Amino acid sequence: MGPMPGQKERASDLAAEGLEGEEPVHLVERIEEELDLLARNVDILEKLANSPPIGIIRLSEALRLPIHKTRYSLHLLEREGVIQPSADGAVITDKSKEFWANLNQSLDRMTAVIEHLRKRAVEHENRPPSSRKGY
Repeated sequence: MGPMPGQKERASDLAAEGLEGEEPVHLVERIEEELDLLARNVDILEKLANSPPIGIIRLSEALRLPIHKTRYSLHLLEREGVIQPSADGAVITDKSKEFWANLNQSLDRMTAVIEHLRKRAVEHENRPPSSRKGY
């Protein structure tokens, strides 16, 4: 089991999990990273939708992204079926319309969850500390 919130993992805990030497990634940070990735994928898809076929280098330059991040996003978008490679570069597919609709619905659901979590966080932030100790 991991540490309580706000506690650092002990070296023995990390060694037992095979993570010795690695910095633990916190849940909120992982979610933020995933949202950053989603935003990058959306930026790339939008650029592809509004331009003729474009290669990875020109796309990276246009969006000011490192080539390796652009390549990874293109891989994810191709795996989803919303883009496909062509001789001139990546192009969007008809499935991109479905992607935008699904994204919009997912963002609505995420917004509701975020608003709920924000209310709960404010409640706990304003609550006096508990006098209970330990678990």
